[in-house]
Amino acid sequence: MKRKMHIDRKRVKEQFAAYTRNYDPANPKIALKIAHTYRVADNCEEIAKSLELDDEDIEFAWLSGMLHDVGRFEQIKRYNTFIDSESVDHAEFGADLLFEEEKLIKDYIDFRSWDKNLEIVIRQHNKYRIDSLISGKTLVFCNILRDADKVDILRVNVETPMEEIYNVTREVLFSSGVSQKVMDQVREHHAIFRDIMVSPAEHLIGHIALSFELVYPKSWELAKEQGYLYQMFDFPTNNDSTKKALEETKAELESFYKRL
Repeated sequence: MKRKMHIDRKRVKEQFAAYTRNYDPANPKIALKIAHTYRVADNCEEIAKSLELDDEDIEFAWLSGMLHDVGRFEQIKRYNTFIDSESVDHAEFGADLLFEEEKLIKDYIDFRSWDKNLEIVIRQHNKYRIDSLISGKTLVFCNILRDADKVDILRVNVETPMEEIYNVTREVLFSSGVSQKVMDQVREHHAIFRDIMVSPAEHLIGHIALSFELVYPKSWELAKEQGYLYQMFDFPTNNDSTKKALEETKAELESFYKRL
């Protein structure tokens, strides 16, 4: 009989806390990612339960949430940005820290049977599309983590000053516009290609558009329950193109989910 794997959640949380103490807790970006990690892990657990996965799979999903952004902390320390294109791919970087360079995974769990799948799930969590070769239960875990991450990104955009997220002044933030290239992708009801988002307002629209990509009903339920998505539409822009973009994106999102 296959031996069921269980994790010591207390140990995982203590190790995560110990690891993040190596970074400046006064830095809003560090504080943001610590809070984000715990919430993504909780979202992973909720989504996994909604799929009626077994206890071991629920534990795996929760752990993937706890470890998915390990690469963010060193990224912030070195580059002071969340923008991967201007620094490093934080998912690849984090997976390298966990499974290759420093083998940090050994600090969190003692058994190694989860490592291969866990590494894949973490590497895939920020990709525009999941690798087409991934299938089965691994694909399910990828989708759980990606959904859980997207749901909490909505909260981050509401609770964290956006000038901290996007590294801009309030003046630049509230005056920035949205291009038709970005809106064309909103109308197609999918996540926006990263390389066409330039302004802070376009990144805001891009974060809202992540909702088009939610895979599981529970994920959309969590997004609606938490209420952050609709608060994002209250962004106090001074730019007419952004005002129109927010109105149209809201209409497109409502139309999209009415058809599901």
